[in-house]
Amino acid sequence: MGWGMPTRPPATSTPSRVQALYELCKRTFPSPSSFAASSSPSYPPPDHAIRSISSLMDTITPVDVGLRDDNLEDGRGFGFFESNFLKNSARVARWAQPITYLHVYECDAFSIGIFCLPTSAVIPLHDHPGMTVLSKLLYGSMHVKSYDWVEPAVLASGKPVRLGKLHTDDVLNAPCPTAVLYPQSGGNMHCFTSVKSCAVLDVIAPPYSESSGRVCTYFHDYPFSSFSAGQAKVVHGPDNYAWLEALNVPVNINMRPGMYTGPTIQEHLP
Repeated sequence: MGWGMPTRPPATSTPSRVQALYELCKRTFPSPSSFAASSSPSYPPPDHAIRSISSLMDTITPVDVGLRDDNLEDGRGFGFFESNFLKNSARVARWAQPITYLHVYECDAFSIGIFCLPTSAVIPLHDHPGMTVLSKLLYGSMHVKSYDWVEPAVLASGKPVRLGKLHTDDVLNAPCPTAVLYPQSGGNMHCFTSVKSCAVLDVIAPPYSESSGRVCTYFHDYPFSSFSAGQAKVVHGPDNYAWLEALNVPVNINMRPGMYTGPTIQEHLP
């Protein structure tokens, strides 16, 4: 069976886990607009604050966000993403498979959302400049590959590539602990490939903002042996490094908005 069908949980007097996540994020991530022009919020927040959010996200299940396991998947694993086009296609390119984004909440301090990927779909290698990101695999299985920049920067001679150190190259299966990446560590540049249809709950703080210079950049990674590192020395072997090239052309991802049907967040006005 495959998760993916939206449903609304029964009404309850107990605050939902989604509401609890919102309130904890509200306390943890200050709004940039609340700071004077000469100051800025401290990012990332203290470790204990991040651990509190991670611990709460570890308890969140698909049902908590309005997804239920009552639909049979076909052999290709498209689940509730099926359409007549997909059913009638013998093979669908992974880039053509739709990734659905469920918007839960966003303000200038943080965003909460869910990415739903059918089997073999890909979110290409991209970065999160100046951001802290917490990701909880709600169901399914996915391969994660992530890098951090080698500091100080190592550039290949005459090539528009920079050296990155591999942080993660592994398959995650739900349930598993919440993953955290930071502005300078934890695998700030990552890509997802769904092994089985899956969904990821993301908290991003602060969210992408072109006006604030937080713009998503996509990358192509090359094996370390592709270019010369000059006099730079690598430890733990060349397989733990890759050359990353920023892509200056648009990256077309079949991303579509979906309807979030989980508990509604009740905002608390200041």
